[in-house]
Amino acid sequence: MRRDRRTKIVATIGPASSSPEMIARLFKAGVDVFRINMSHTGHDALRALVKAIRAVETSFDRPIGILVDLQGPKLRIGAFAEPGVTLQEGKRFTLDSDKAPGDGRRVHLPHPEIFRGVEPGHALLIDDGKIRLRVKRASKTEIEAVVEVGGALSARKGVNLPNTVLPLTAMTPKDRRDLDFALDLNVDWIALSFIQRPEDVAEGRKLARGRAAIMAKIEKPAAIDRLDEIVEASDGLMVARGDLGVEMPLEKVPGLQKQMIGACRRAGKPVVVATQMLESMIHAPVPTRAEVSDVATAVFEGADAVMLSAESAVGEYPVDAIATMSRIAKEVEQDPNYRPILNAQRPEPQATGADAISAALRQVAETLNLSAIVCYTSSGATGLRAARERPQPPLIALTPRPETGRRLAIVWGLHCVLTEDAKDQDDMVDRACRLSFREGFARPGQRIIISAGVPFGTPGTTNMIRIAFVGGDGGPNGTS
Repeated sequence: MRRDRRTKIVATIGPASSSPEMIARLFKAGVDVFRINMSHTGHDALRALVKAIRAVETSFDRPIGILVDLQGPKLRIGAFAEPGVTLQEGKRFTLDSDKAPGDGRRVHLPHPEIFRGVEPGHALLIDDGKIRLRVKRASKTEIEAVVEVGGALSARKGVNLPNTVLPLTAMTPKDRRDLDFALDLNVDWIALSFIQRPEDVAEGRKLARGRAAIMAKIEKPAAIDRLDEIVEASDGLMVARGDLGVEMPLEKVPGLQKQMIGACRRAGKPVVVATQMLESMIHAPVPTRAEVSDVATAVFEGADAVMLSAESAVGEYPVDAIATMSRIAKEVEQDPNYRPILNAQRPEPQATGADAISAALRQVAETLNLSAIVCYTSSGATGLRAARERPQPPLIALTPRPETGRRLAIVWGLHCVLTEDAKDQDDMVDRACRLSFREGFARPGQRIIISAGVPFGTPGTTNMIRIAFVGGDGGPNGTS
């Protein structure tokens, strides 16, 4: 099951795609990682979905990643006495701790942390920014604001606070329960919503205890201010453009997307671009030209993965949406401008042995026009460093650990194969040649380059490079 593109695809599972048969169809169409949104998924459904994905994984003999996306703190206003109200521009409107139903002058705000964090001059955005208020006065029980952008408002609409760093963690009691349950099911990635600071990531990492990789969703301005720290604390990043586009001016989001992709590329950590990528395909069999350009831009920028949300979760054409995204990525990667753009953004190797070897692998493979780069990786670190180089030849990651192969399924260019650790150098070369031949990356007479570590089976010891000829039977025919 070899993909003919380097950029990976993440697809959200929902009512339109939750059956085992549909999950198999989506994987065949191009999905590398399945996302399960805990805002809409109970524990019984989560267990069933994980079981179905693992069954597909077994049938295709290919590692598949599972990303569980925690809901995070959802901030909403309370109820109104009437079905709704209309807020008029320039009028005063109050949000308070009184649980009584609201009217055109006030409404209950059931979040004490907002009262503690908000200050005069801060903005409050309600209903995805359709209503905009400006705080004039704030106390522990009341926020008096003026309406800057008015309109119809009904109960339980969401609240965004672009100027406010809230005194709360990114993990609610529900998130902790969901996290524990997901970890017991051996999922591969945990996405943390509404990250504001690196401490939020540290909290999730502490609770996960290494049993899953941690992905920080960047959707708040406070996170942008501490982006480098959050990247360092995380295993990966999601450019969550939905809420980010509500809390910040829309015109800033494309530049921030480039900034985040660049930061992750430098750090050698995967980055996923998400939200509204093929939005029109929820109800249409083809996307708009602008959506095609949006996906293409993320691929040109070197993102590890592009993600579908409602398109695959509740859309009418989930398989078509995946196939369309796959075709776009493949076409971009064959464009003559793709490789020069990718190479121009390549970060300098860091002063570590792993970075030096990864850079050497790419340089030798490209100079000699080798058929494939083969990395033995136990923890996944070597695979990540190799992918950071964005090499021209295909990348094969050989690992004895299923959890490593599944986590690396989201990483640019990595074709993961589960295999035993090499016993010695001859076995290392033999196994790399035979698997390169079996997986369709090298033909007899072609050469591959191999990286591994001695002693074998010890994580973090990558210290060797070998070049090998693939023989007529797929085995080695000499090394250098």
